Amino acid sequence: MSLDNLNQRQKEAVETLKGPLLIIAGAGAGKTNTVTHRILNLIKTGIQPSKILAITFTNKAAKEMRERVFDMIEQDKSLNIPISFSERPFISTFHAMGVHIIKENSAILGIPRHFTIYDRSDSKRAVKDALEEIGLDPKQHDPGAILNAISREKGDGVTLSEYKSRNLKAFFQKNIAQVWEKYEITLNKEKSLDFDDLLLKTATLLRENEIVRNHYQKIWEYIHVDEYQDTNNVQYEIVKLLGGHNNVCVVGDGDQNIYSFRGASVKNILDFEKDFANAKVITLEENYRSTQTILTAANNVIKKNTMRRDKNLFTKNEEGEKIELLISYTEQEEARVVADNARELIEGGADPKEIAVLYRANFQSRTLEEAFLNKNVPYQVLGVRFFERKEVKDILSFIKASLNRDSTNDLVRIVNVPPRGIGKATILKVITKQENTLGPSLKNKVMEFLNLLDGIKNIAINQKPSQLIKYIIRETGIENAYRNGTAEEQEKLENLRELVTVASQYDSLPPEEAIEKLLENAALATDQDEMEKDNNAVRLMTVHASKGLEFNYVFIVGLEEDLFPHQRLGKEEISQSEAEEERRLFYVALTRARKKVFLSYAQLRTIYGAQKVNTPSNFISDIGDEYINSIGDVEAPRGMKAIFIDF
Repeated sequence: MSLDNLNQRQKEAVETLKGPLLIIAGAGAGKTNTVTHRILNLIKTGIQPSKILAITFTNKAAKEMRERVFDMIEQDKSLNIPISFSERPFISTFHAMGVHIIKENSAILGIPRHFTIYDRSDSKRAVKDALEEIGLDPKQHDPGAILNAISREKGDGVTLSEYKSRNLKAFFQKNIAQVWEKYEITLNKEKSLDFDDLLLKTATLLRENEIVRNHYQKIWEYIHVDEYQDTNNVQYEIVKLLGGHNNVCVVGDGDQNIYSFRGASVKNILDFEKDFANAKVITLEENYRSTQTILTAANNVIKKNTMRRDKNLFTKNEEGEKIELLISYTEQEEARVVADNARELIEGGADPKEIAVLYRANFQSRTLEEAFLNKNVPYQVLGVRFFERKEVKDILSFIKASLNRDSTNDLVRIVNVPPRGIGKATILKVITKQENTLGPSLKNKVMEFLNLLDGIKNIAINQKPSQLIKYIIRETGIENAYRNGTAEEQEKLENLRELVTVASQYDSLPPEEAIEKLLENAALATDQDEMEKDNNAVRLMTVHASKGLEFNYVFIVGLEEDLFPHQRLGKEEISQSEAEEERRLFYVALTRARKKVFLSYAQLRTIYGAQKVNTPSNFISDIGDEYINSIGDVEAPRGMKAIFIDF
């Protein structure tokens, strides 16, 4: 094995084989190359391949690492040992490793070896059934939200019995306990485990059964964990339980911890030296991806965080072009400017799929899609398209049902949005116009719903579309249902506020004509064919979705205070930990680029039908003026608070 293609820090990591090792690998610093060479070096020093474990998070990452390691083993002529499949290193995801351990110990766990693994839809069905069994209406108690709560507890390493032992006072917590109990009965009855069980049962088994724990500690004496900053509590516990020989090598970058909403804790990587005595720390700072200008910008931004390990990315690549700052007056102009710049890059020879446009919130995609469509620039949205989002389709269904009572699909879709306690038999009565045969209580519920539709119809034919969307959001109860909900519900409300902005574009037309145009255009957008993943097109995606990807050219749009960094609706200010995660998110966005970065913001952005004067994101000034070339005919409004212009 030649180490000639490794830098000095990488070689040091490859040659450090004993004891705990923390490799802080900056973005684009060749971490996979380092880990694969380290595994090969262990084998060359006489370690049995089967004693080596490497865990990562995605099937794609595990497959890539497995293929690279196996190829290196086969091609290294100095290895004069026969390597059979069973003697190869165990390289997998956390969940696949969990399945392996559970199957090998199925008798101890009382689980058949050929158990079924529930996917999310299976789990939601079981939770829905559990709700009905304990007498709660799934229309009033969202199965998805309850499943998320159970999943988060399992991710924290909490079992059902531990959860029930708490002093549960809140109504929601008591419901979770009851549903969780019924859910577990269903899983047991169907001889199944859900995705979270694959980790939780593995951790519980390793913790409580010393014989099993010693067995796997003896098998896997050398452990590697990739993306360690993304581990949650139960994954962290599994690593500690398996690491009995202390030969634990973890690789990650606390500056790229952006998944706290999934339970990932940056504390795990920051506390590695406390958890593993005499740990060695090696920092990989040489970047092989980006220009020095991009790296300097990223360094300047991230150093403002306090909850981090210090590092300074550098490269032997060229200095590179300055970062372009695109200043626009409105979000429509911003989208046009981004589309124009993307088109210029393509006309200059750039491959469309090597261009990415990154945004903080999903609702931002709508204006960008429109601009790229108008400019005939090929694009692909990674994620759900704006008009295909459930909450957007719900609002449009309210309009269509109000204007056409024979539209059965729309009636069924929205009769319990939000929950109204109208069951299937009652819905059938509504569809067949037999409301008068219902009992007094149900009849009142139905009449309230039909009166709501009458009110929507009256607004639709007499007032502006933007006023109509606001009316529906407010009067249906959707706004109250989402306002103080989860982060996912908050994002749904943001998408609906964006729909108000969409509708305001039709306000100058006569009301009936305007609403017809809105519905027609929304239907055409929804009916567009799904784009293939391998299309040669500009990629549009959230920053979260871009993690692990890289492109030659990256546009980061919507760089305005309260949007990026993001502040949840109705929240006065964000906490320090939230602020630092937003900064890490921007750092991730910057470091996706190889050649050039474009930053963009709009001075005015219409939010919920009202124009807001924006303060540019503080992230921009953190970069340093000497690395930025500003483009725009308008002066950036600096130092002012957000102003809302209502009407």
